[in-house]
Parts: sequence; structure tokens; C-alpha cells
Amino acid sequence: MAPTAGCCGPLADLNPEHMRQIVLDTETTGLEPEQGHRIIEIGCVELMERRPTGNNFHVYLQPDREIDAAAVEVHGITNAFLADKPRFADIAGDLMTYLQGAELVIHNAPFDVGFLDAELARIDGFGKVDECCGVLDTLVMARKKHPGQRNSLDALCGRYDIDNSRRDKHGALLDAEILADVYLAMSGGQRTLSLDAAAVSERSDGRRAGIRRVAREAVNLVVVEASSEELDAHQARLQAIDQACGGEAVWRRLH
Repeated sequence: MAPTAGCCGPLADLNPEHMRQIVLDTETTGLEPEQGHRIIEIGCVELMERRPTGNNFHVYLQPDREIDAAAVEVHGITNAFLADKPRFADIAGDLMTYLQGAELVIHNAPFDVGFLDAELARIDGFGKVDECCGVLDTLVMARKKHPGQRNSLDALCGRYDIDNSRRDKHGALLDAEILADVYLAMSGGQRTLSLDAAAVSERSDGRRAGIRRVAREAVNLVVVEASSEELDAHQARLQAIDQACGGEAVWRRLH
């Protein structure tokens, strides 16, 4: 597939409230790309204005080499499972088109970016990841917020009350989904209160407004009237304000 053209520069100075972010994770055959280890799974979760869009990217890859036994223990992915999967060169164009112009949110970014750069270097016409995307390292962020504490993804899930019960093995897409929750919690946002995508209204310009319209007639509002004692106390308070200011309380002029 042809390389993606027109990649933009790093996006570190952009406001995450108004940008496209991709939470990314990979699984690999081993720990060192310099030793010829390869990417075998890529998982990405798209955030727009800090909201998951559902436009995710996920692929398993044939690495053309054996997976280290220690790596299989971590992610459970075997060579037999990957035998019929595409190679990185087959999906590189689609991947870089998907990532182009976004800020990547990665836990321990040098690891994943190092592997991605090594894979891209094997294909003519592709540059490095940071020539196309900004990169935000949530491990660096966590160490600044929680110095001296454990800041693994599992530790952060416990700290921010994120459910990681499905994570009996590492998986790129699952870990990206979990990291998205952790990142939003750690950076002051929230995901659990975001509106269901099907219930979000459309603005006149076609963008989602993030507002769910509720039929007023379907809402039964309970109106509690003030008691006579409360009304008397209110009038007494207004009179005290009148005397204190030597005039008429503002509340009287507004009601």
C-alpha cells in the first residue's frame, strides 16, 4: 500500500479539549526492536474532544519470526494464531492514514513508538511516528502526578477505580480501552458520564453537540411550596436588609 503523504508535525502544544487523540498500544514478539523483534498486535481508541468515538483501529500481524516464550506468557498470542494474519507492510498505509494529525496517548511511549518506527523503517517512503503525530506519554504524566508510587497500568486502574477485571492477559485493544479510561481520569476528565452516542443530538453544522434533548412533557417535576412560616421568615430577612442598607433590597426590585 502506498505511504501516506502530508503528515503534519508534532502536536504537543494543542489543547486536548479541541483535538483528535488516539490511545495506542502494541503487543510484540519480544522487548527489543534492535534485535529484530516485531509488532504482532496494534490497538487504537479514538478520542475527539476527550470523548470516545467508537472509530477504533485493531489488527493482528504476522511477524515472520518466532515469538519469545516470555512474551507469549504476557499476551497469549502464538505464531499459529498469527499464521494467516497480514504483515505490517500490508496495513501501514491504513494505519498511518488513521494516525495522521492526531496526538498519540501511550503508556511508556518510547517502547511502542520505537517498535512502530522500526516497522516503518522497513518500508520505503515512511518517516518516523513523531513526524506525523504528537505523542503524550501517560507514564511520564503519572510519575509527575504520583512520584514514588507504582504507575503501571494496573496500579493506575486501582488508583482511579478503573475496571480492569478483563485483563488476565495483555491485549493491545483492551489495554488501549483501559488506558483511555485511565488517561481521562488522570487528566481531570470523565468517561462514565458521557452521553450515549445514539442519544447525542446533531448541531446545524453536522457536528455532534453533546446534548440529549428530553421531552418536557415526559418529566414530572415536583414543586415544593414554601410554608407560611418560611414566607414570614423571608419577609423578616428582607426588612432587615432594607434597614441595614437604608433603602430597598435588590431582591424586591427583581421580583
